[in-house]
Amino acid sequence: MDKVPMTQNGFDVLEKELHDLKTRQRPEVIENIAIAREHGDLKENAEYHAAREQQSFIEGRIKELEGVVSNAQIIDPTNFSGDTIKFGAKIQIVDEETDEEKTYTIVGHYEANADKGLISLNAPLARAFIGKSVGDSVNVRMPQGSKDFEILEVCYKGK
Repeated sequence: MDKVPMTQNGFDVLEKELHDLKTRQRPEVIENIAIAREHGDLKENAEYHAAREQQSFIEGRIKELEGVVSNAQIIDPTNFSGDTIKFGAKIQIVDEETDEEKTYTIVGHYEANADKGLISLNAPLARAFIGKSVGDSVNVRMPQGSKDFEILEVCYKGK
């Protein structure tokens, strides 16, 4: 597996989820399986099948997170400066057609959350802005068609 870029905050969130899966959720689902087994015939036992399905999900997520955490490349965006957009940049842009302003932070794939303005380094929007600078006009192909944005601000300070 290749290195997985992420911020310290993103890494901490993943480690917390991994800890919860291993110490709380895994033992809980094992207990639920044991209780469901006591109810008799496993072929028609919906509780047993649901618990086994939940166990499968938990084990898969643990395996995925262990791989990501072990290959994490933590990048501290506060070490960067300037007007050029790189990983960790908090950018303010304006839609040149509607004058709507938006703010995004470019983060790793596993910490992306569009609702919170955190966009993945691999997302088309982020890729269009990487390497660009304040004042640049950028054409981005979006699902609803091409849009032109102007970069108003680039910041690398912590939250």
